[in-house]
Amino acid sequence: REMMSDIEHEHNLLGISYFEPKDTFAERPEVGSVGCVAEVREKQVMDDGRSNILTNGVIRYRITDYVDNAKPYLMAAVDFFEDIEEDEAVLKPKADEIFLLFERIAKAAFDLSGSRGKFPEIQRTDPERLSFVVTAAFTLDNELKYALLEMNSTSERFGRLRGILRSAVVAMEESAGIFKSAHTNGHSKKKLDL
Repeated sequence: REMMSDIEHEHNLLGISYFEPKDTFAERPEVGSVGCVAEVREKQVMDDGRSNILTNGVIRYRITDYVDNAKPYLMAAVDFFEDIEEDEAVLKPKADEIFLLFERIAKAAFDLSGSRGKFPEIQRTDPERLSFVVTAAFTLDNELKYALLEMNSTSERFGRLRGILRSAVVAMEESAGIFKSAHTNGHSKKKLDL
C-alpha cells in the first residue's frame, strides 16, 4: 500500500519480478534475475486499503543490486534491456506466422464462447511487442513465461511460441468445430454423397 502511494510521484511505475522460492530460504529474487517495469494504468482502491490495479509492461530489466531502504518493499538498481536488433526480412515472416496463428486461436475461442458480440479486431504491432502480447494472452506456466521474458531475441521467442501456438490452434479449432456441431444437434448443412 505504501508502494502504491509512493509510485504516484514516480509516474506510476513499479518493477515486477518473478519470484518463487522452492528449496531456498531466499527472501527476494536473485541479483541477475529479470523483471519488467509496469505502469499502473488504472487503480481501484478497496475499502480496506488494498488495490486492484491494471498495468502495462514498459521495459524489461535485470537486477544488478539491491538498495537498502526503510520501506516495506524491495528496491533495486537495475539495467534495462530490449531485444537485439534483427534483420527485418527474417523477422517479418516469423511475425506474420505468429500473428496468423494467434488470430486463428482467438477466432476459435470466440466461436467456443458462442460467438456472442462482435469478434474483436486484433491489432498488428511490431514483432517484439507482438511476441509479448501473445505470451501474455496465454496461460503458460511461470517458468516458461520467465524464459520467454529473459530472451533477448524476438526470433528465438517466436520459435518457442510457434510450437505452442501450432498445437493450441489445432486443439482450439477442433473444439470449436465440435461446439458448433453440438449446437446444430450434429446436423450440418453439408450434404453427403451416399
